[in-house]
Amino acid sequence: MDIKKIQDLVKLITKTNIGEISIEEKDFKITIKQKKEAVQNYSAPQFQQPQQQLPPATAPKTENPKEEPTPKVDNLLTIKSPMIGTFYRQAGPGKPIFINVGDDVTTGSVVCIIEAMKLFNEIESEVTGKIVKVLVEDASPVEFDQPLFLVEPS
Repeated sequence: MDIKKIQDLVKLITKTNIGEISIEEKDFKITIKQKKEAVQNYSAPQFQQPQQQLPPATAPKTENPKEEPTPKVDNLLTIKSPMIGTFYRQAGPGKPIFINVGDDVTTGSVVCIIEAMKLFNEIESEVTGKIVKVLVEDASPVEFDQPLFLVEPS
């Protein structure tokens, strides 16, 4: 394999979400790994087993009261999902919920976790304000750029 093909593979890896690629030819073997982002990761076995127990749990649903009137949507900001994965409001069973309706949020504060490919990524707020609505149920799949929270700016 020539150097040009190797460079093309490196460019392909950096442009995609592929974590690692290995290629073997007759007398040649190469493995290219992509650097991981500096994101807080949790081990999958620690959280994977409780995932089966989360849907029947009603505690997160009761902590999301729907009696609060929602302010005008015109002035609200949205915190959106930066990736495809599974949305979690807490780090694990019995752990506190990151953010509830009525809580103040600041830029950089963790609002949820999204599991993508067995990696648990902490999602930080890019806005400052007060959470007025949680738009996604706990342990639900989310899409890229899907709205997760509505925030009234402060």
